Amino acid sequence: MLQVSVDWFMYSLLGIDPDLKWAGFLNFFIYDTVKIIFLIFAMVFLAGFLRTFLPPHKVREWLAKSKGLGYVAASLFGSVTPFCSCSSIPIFLSFLEVGIPVGVAFSFLITSPLINEYLLVLMLGFFGWKITFFYILSGLIIGIVSGIIINNSGLERYLIRDLTAGKTIKREFPEYERARDRFVFGLREARGVVKRIWLWILVGVGIGSLIHNYVPQQAIQNIIFRTGFFSVPLAVILGVPMYGTCAAIVPVAVVLFKKGIPLGTALAFMMATAALSLPEAVMLRRAMKLKLIFIFFGIATAGIIFTGYLFNLLEKILAV
Repeated sequence: MLQVSVDWFMYSLLGIDPDLKWAGFLNFFIYDTVKIIFLIFAMVFLAGFLRTFLPPHKVREWLAKSKGLGYVAASLFGSVTPFCSCSSIPIFLSFLEVGIPVGVAFSFLITSPLINEYLLVLMLGFFGWKITFFYILSGLIIGIVSGIIINNSGLERYLIRDLTAGKTIKREFPEYERARDRFVFGLREARGVVKRIWLWILVGVGIGSLIHNYVPQQAIQNIIFRTGFFSVPLAVILGVPMYGTCAAIVPVAVVLFKKGIPLGTALAFMMATAALSLPEAVMLRRAMKLKLIFIFFGIATAGIIFTGYLFNLLEKILAV
């Protein structure tokens, strides 16, 4: 329905020649932008409404008391928060403040940008339920395993205690009793998220549109052929400096996949862009020493690379 409306608007109402290359770029750009913003608004509203039943301070208290389940709970909590890597840091620091183990806090920090409601909606629409399911599973495993490794390595000594202890880095979360208040909170969450990331959506869809319409498929395939087995780590290395949200990078990953890049390689690029960024490292420097930041990036990078190779294998098995 949306595609039909966009085609009518461009080719019937405006009278643009559909055979023009720039017309294909504009059509792709309008369609994906409208679709992504609508899906993000709807899903963040729903998640915001549901989160009114679970205040963050109660989540922190439960995580502080739990044992091994803390890693799972932190990753699950991270999967329903619509944050990029930098936006997750205030909650990560508040976890450290209330005494939650450093590994459990890192499980949240890793999973939060990797899995969120609008990302899953986009992946479901672009890749189908099989790939989306395995992506969720891989993201949770990366967060849980990374948290366990960090926690069991005695890395607490690399935290800067005078910057993480005694500071209040949390937002008061009021109790919601009326359905109307919960509804309004969901709307505010959705509007706030869209307001923060709309520019990233435009940039991401714009890049995807350019690649889709102007980059020859043969050129993409030649690059992959030259990198061969090392295409996954190369994608991760390229993804880290390109800070952005999944809403911006998913369209790029989809177009790269359609142009011939293996699925795992495209997803590894997307995951590295969303979960690991230079701005994130700068912000984390306020709470920890460089060695812990490097260890965190190294463990997360290894997990993403492994996932990239796994999805390249799944692509062949599932015949995506």
